[in-house]
Amino acid sequence: MGLFSNGRCRSQARLDGKTAIITGSNTGIGKETALDFVKRGAKVFMACRDLSKAKKAATDIQRSVEHLENCGEVIVVKLDLSSLSSVRECAAEILATETRIHLLINNAGVMMCPWGLTVDGFEMHFGTNHLGHFLFTLLLLPTILASAPARIVNVSSLAHALANSMEYDDINLKKSYSPVSAYGRSKLANVLFTKELARKLRGTGVTVYCLHPGVVSTELTRHLDSAFLWGARWVYDTLGGWFRKTVEEGAQTTLHCSLDEQAGRETGLYYDDCQVAPTTKYALDESMAHELWERSLQMVKFPAEVDPFVPKR
Repeated sequence: MGLFSNGRCRSQARLDGKTAIITGSNTGIGKETALDFVKRGAKVFMACRDLSKAKKAATDIQRSVEHLENCGEVIVVKLDLSSLSSVRECAAEILATETRIHLLINNAGVMMCPWGLTVDGFEMHFGTNHLGHFLFTLLLLPTILASAPARIVNVSSLAHALANSMEYDDINLKKSYSPVSAYGRSKLANVLFTKELARKLRGTGVTVYCLHPGVVSTELTRHLDSAFLWGARWVYDTLGGWFRKTVEEGAQTTLHCSLDEQAGRETGLYYDDCQVAPTTKYALDESMAHELWERSLQMVKFPAEVDPFVPKR
């Protein structure tokens, strides 16, 4: 337990009959969120890139709840957010069987990895953390709208404060690449996406949230040595326990945004430690949020004739 790990989800809400989708749920806070939802009775789709790891995680969850009553189920689906075709295929697979989606947790991501491009030619952080989730959300949105009240939760980070623009003139950061700033930009995009989506969904019964989970012990830290210098991960793992959260603690703000009754009356806000928290002025910039939305539509080639804000009947 870290020194700053006090926030906890207090909701006792059940999720019987509810369907949830969690990206990147084979490990870390995503897996912990899936476990909690299953305990509450939800059907949980674990949307993950590595199917073998996801199936093992699903088995772990099933074994953890086998002695409990009134639990839900887990279903593993393939989702590679660095490939827009994979995003479309995953959404289509889910929509082929589900007429209602009550919770979408956009949790997956990459952090401070070396420079690289997604399958579709976008800088890896921006393409995976933002564009992949942007398209996935829009494809599922008509069904989410038909399921209202419903919630969309985007896992961002305090690292959004490291960025002040989207750098459209060098969208792939070829001129000057820093793993830290690239990650920060993608996390700022998460917050801006949340703000704009919440604005567009106001009054529909679908609420949207973004959050900083805290500094958590997860596999995302595997690139720290290359992002900073050799030994950075050792320092983090060895000395970071004073401020680092466990995955169970790190999942609490996601659970709060997904379940808390008061949070259900809020939308478009940023949370830290299970409470509303301030963001940078750039994350509040409505013109930046609108421009990101319009440019993202173009980047993912979303059909102009399709209106994602029409509920599926």
